[in-house]
Amino acid sequence: MLSVLRDRAYRHLFAAQVIALVGTGLATVALSLLAYDIAGAAAGSVLGTALAIKMVAYVAIAPAIGAIADRLPRRALLAGSDLIRVAVALTLPFVDQVWQVYVLVFVLQAASAAFTPTFQAVIPDVLPAERDYTRALSLSRLAYDLESLFSPALAAALLSLITYNWLFAGTAVGFLASAALVVSAVLPKPAAAAHTGGARGEATAGARAKGMAGARGKATAGARLFFATPRLRALLALNLAVAAASAVVTVNSVVYVRDHLGRSAGDVPLALGAYGAGSMTVALLLPRVLDRVSDRAVMLSGALLLTVVFAGLGGITAAGGGGWRWPALLAAWAAFGAACSMVLTPAGRLIRRSAPATGRTSAFAAQFSLSHACWLLTYPLAGWLGAAAGLQSAVLALGTTALAAGLLALRLWPARDPDRLPHVHTALDARHPHVAGAAPSPEGWRHSHTYVIDSLHATWPTTPQHAPAIDSRPLTPGR
Repeated sequence: MLSVLRDRAYRHLFAAQVIALVGTGLATVALSLLAYDIAGAAAGSVLGTALAIKMVAYVAIAPAIGAIADRLPRRALLAGSDLIRVAVALTLPFVDQVWQVYVLVFVLQAASAAFTPTFQAVIPDVLPAERDYTRALSLSRLAYDLESLFSPALAAALLSLITYNWLFAGTAVGFLASAALVVSAVLPKPAAAAHTGGARGEATAGARAKGMAGARGKATAGARLFFATPRLRALLALNLAVAAASAVVTVNSVVYVRDHLGRSAGDVPLALGAYGAGSMTVALLLPRVLDRVSDRAVMLSGALLLTVVFAGLGGITAAGGGGWRWPALLAAWAAFGAACSMVLTPAGRLIRRSAPATGRTSAFAAQFSLSHACWLLTYPLAGWLGAAAGLQSAVLALGTTALAAGLLALRLWPARDPDRLPHVHTALDARHPHVAGAAPSPEGWRHSHTYVIDSLHATWPTTPQHAPAIDSRPLTPGR
């Protein structure tokens, strides 16, 4: 897996990701202490609102960035996002009003919403071989899991020597280092636009192309690609299943450990660590597994495992006592982490296969935005329902959500799922760059490529047998 670090550009980008994650982890701890200083006993409410603002920023900002990312130098966009985060981190220690915290949190998370999808879209260009890209995805998953364990421990160690305000300085240093590493990486140029100039298409195609060129069309291009592509529609459902499980772990771990099991506060990190251990174990194993097993089989199996774990958690929750419940909870949390990693780690492979090179940033931005929209739904459900109706009701509701989402993904993702769809263009001039190298036929120009949402394929067919968009039509099987 570590062989991909021999690539200098990827090595610098991965180091930037790791350092930025540590900085974010320090900021999370410092922000909670800042909220307590400002709001006292109401700090929980402040942090809950800040978390909601974070999700809103992710959902709203990522698609907008995806719309303009192709017009900006990628290194400048990544480094600029880091510098904005530096400025916010250096400003936070000086605020003394709750509303100021909310504004700065929104700016901080908006910068993260610009950085993350752009970063994710760059990696397939840096590591074009799928085997290498798969290992990069596993390393990224490991980085997220290790950060969740390492950052709190580092923050605790630092707080024994300094006040929490200095943690924001550590955050700023992390983002500065990330920006420097990004600037030092030599990134490949993004692929040239595949469908440009020279069209002699029908009037309807020209009208559609004009509309698609608008800001709204670009901002929604990634989302439309998701909803038009069978495997990406399935990924949306799988995101909801993962969000249901991660909400239980993130929101209710402290309730299970402290209230339901009556254990000490020191056991809460152990429960969260079990989740991270399960996720990391799968991330380490997946590169070899994915060399032999399809993404569909791995990801749908992960969704099925989530449902099984929810059933087991229901039994733990219903039990009135017994020393077995604590190791059972740790096992359940580890299984949740493993199942979520089975779904999340290969997700980038699906997006890479489904989106053209020129549309990857929009596609990754859509994944970033839509997946966080799922968390925006499940986090409050886990917290509010658990508090109002009890843990068993929350487990039942979220387990049902995970089951329904898994079954929907199974239905949406066809077993026969080609990466390239053959089709014929009937209204393009021979000089049009889109049909360069295409084979002539009596009907038009015959070729194949990945799913696309653009002026030539405005609503790509959900299967090769469905009606085509504008001036294209798919070949029938066997033709």
